[in-house]
Amino acid sequence: MDDIEKRGRQRAVLLSIRDYVRRVVPEPEVLRIIGKESKQKGTNKLSSRQIDQIIKAARKARRR
Repeated sequence: MDDIEKRGRQRAVLLSIRDYVRRVVPEPEVLRIIGKESKQKGTNKLSSRQIDQIIKAARKARRR
């Protein structure tokens, strides 16, 4: 460990936007409930394409 140069104390931590928002703004209870239900139903694993197809079919059925 002698070859590791110390550069002082850590001054900043780099966070992604998502991590920053999660730390600053707590998740509303309603979103936690929706997420929990989604995991139970398995809908949390749908791809964007699958979601788009479901929306398209629902809109088409509504027009009829």
